[in-house]
Amino acid sequence: MNNVTVDILAFGAHPDDVEIGMGGTIAKHVEHGYRVAICDLTRAEMSSNGTVETRGQEAAAASAVLGLSARSCLGLPDRGLTGSAEQIAAIVREIRTLRPRIVFAPYWVDRHPDHIACSHLVEEAVFNAKLRNYMPELPAAAVDQLYYYYINDSNDVSLIVDVSNCYDKKREALRAYQSQFAPVGADSVQTPLTDRYIERVEARDMLLGQTRQWSYAEGFAIKRPHPVALFGERQE
Repeated sequence: MNNVTVDILAFGAHPDDVEIGMGGTIAKHVEHGYRVAICDLTRAEMSSNGTVETRGQEAAAASAVLGLSARSCLGLPDRGLTGSAEQIAAIVREIRTLRPRIVFAPYWVDRHPDHIACSHLVEEAVFNAKLRNYMPELPAAAVDQLYYYYINDSNDVSLIVDVSNCYDKKREALRAYQSQFAPVGADSVQTPLTDRYIERVEARDMLLGQTRQWSYAEGFAIKRPHPVALFGERQE
């Protein structure tokens, strides 16, 4: 899944981050004809369960469920997202190659330091991507809006998306990551992910949905103003 341009590009520190935060939103947009890509910054080589090879296979399976147009991994060091110029440049290269109109990153507050680092890296890269004198070997690319999705928490939600009709695809995509979410077995150890984590994500999404009398919703935060043509525009 390469050599394409996309409408939406979502970044995660590890394979499964994006699916946790916005798998339903991705499925919904794909169903409406949007081209969506995920870029994982690391191969999650520091994860307590599973292997890099297994995680890659699981990511491919989840990508197929969601109908992604592209998925890539930058191979940056897990637990080594330092915010260096080289790491920012790698993300800028991905943005300029895929040329998305919309970019997503993890919310800037999270229990996992890599999620926070990913958020900051993507924010820096979105800014740099539009500067024509930065990495001039690639054409500059301006992103319309940067949204932040939630992985472990959902504070200060600015926007919610009704994902009721495509929530089964989110469940299926998350269940592809058996190495992370399956109950502890002979070859695994207990982590916050092995104790009914998918059920807790679903409960969070149900609570967000209840605020608008939807079955499920996913929440997002923004830092730049969100433009609308008219207040009270008709919803789907």
